[in-house]
Amino acid sequence: MSGRRPSGKQQDRRCKITELVMAEGNMRIDDLVETVGASAMTVYRDLADLESQGLVHRNRGFVSAASSLLYEAASEYRLQRNTGEKEEIARAAAELIEPGQALVLDDSTTGVYLARLLPERAPLTVVTNHRGVFGELAGVAGISLICVGGDYLPWADAFVGGMALDALRNLRVDLAIMSVSAVTDGICCYPQQEMVQIKKAMLASARRRVLYVDHTKFRRRALHAVAPVEEFDVVIVDSQTTRADIEVLRDRGAQVEQAGNALSAELSTKGAGRA
Repeated sequence: MSGRRPSGKQQDRRCKITELVMAEGNMRIDDLVETVGASAMTVYRDLADLESQGLVHRNRGFVSAASSLLYEAASEYRLQRNTGEKEEIARAAAELIEPGQALVLDDSTTGVYLARLLPERAPLTVVTNHRGVFGELAGVAGISLICVGGDYLPWADAFVGGMALDALRNLRVDLAIMSVSAVTDGICCYPQQEMVQIKKAMLASARRRVLYVDHTKFRRRALHAVAPVEEFDVVIVDSQTTRADIEVLRDRGAQVEQAGNALSAELSTKGAGRA
């Protein structure tokens, strides 16, 4: 690599690339080229420089954020993105929660927006591995709070690993409410396998399951499958989600509710027989 300092334009472009990869976790380089609006050669040079700094990893046409890049800032960064959409789908999810229920919330930053609405639904028992959700609800009257501990991931601001999995496997809740990084052809996906295991354990612990995703999740890709959309009792999408994306979900048998429309306070009985 050249020892010359990058120009201001190069620095701005590389900062943009860094932010995009950090937000997505894992993305196709072709999609990154299209989003950045520079030539493929230029973006590949930028990625080579970022990789030499230990910020990203390239592998077979994809680029992922290194842990050094994601350290601590990532959760706070994601919390500030698409705030309107997150508030919208969080409000819709809150309508599905009944007082007296036990629910589990995953590491999704949308869960922080949902947590802010939960005192209105109290009394509740809330289980989470996300420190942000825990922080919103700690000490709130009417909320019985269970934090799933384990190995702490600073970039996610959440706990994973064997201890967290064991704790979740010993719990049974009324609702699991979660998001994912991408929905591709009706399959919910996430970049990091260790978090995928936690999400699957949460789904297994719940009698009924709710997925909430904004419209941007249908334009992304992620490496590991969590579950097909039809395994959720309700899939909540935001008001900007296209009819075509909704139809893909419904064609797979998912019950889709679009935030901004009237939402039933009662979930589908599809999952009523789950343990």
